[in-house]
Amino acid sequence: MADIRKVTDGFSVAPQIDEADLQAIVDAGYKTIMANRPDGEGGIDQPRMGAIRARAEALGLTFVAIPFSGAPTPDVLERVSGALAEAPAPVLAYCRTGTRSITAWALTHAGQGQSEDIVDAAANAGYDLSSLRPLL
Repeated sequence: MADIRKVTDGFSVAPQIDEADLQAIVDAGYKTIMANRPDGEGGIDQPRMGAIRARAEALGLTFVAIPFSGAPTPDVLERVSGALAEAPAPVLAYCRTGTRSITAWALTHAGQGQSEDIVDAAANAGYDLSSLRPLL
């Protein structure tokens, strides 16, 4: 199964998943998959989003595609925030390593006075977002 890292009760991140991971993801109680990794970023061996989406939806999961490279743009953050507000929880977001997904999640909370809680939640999941503290 994928290396799933719980950030909050409603949000977790993982490195790249594939179709074979999806039954275990369902069994673990996840309701939504959010894909943040563009197809082809990892070459021909990277599992394709369409196949993951088809299997996820066949298993009853909601699938949200918000692929991006580099730092999340304001548009990406708006889309991630909207998806997190509307999609059934818990949500499992994935990208190459999980860092892009947790960074987008963290930045959707910018300006809400939760910087220490966000940095701590990320650290507990194995991600160092302390450099984002001034933006949060």
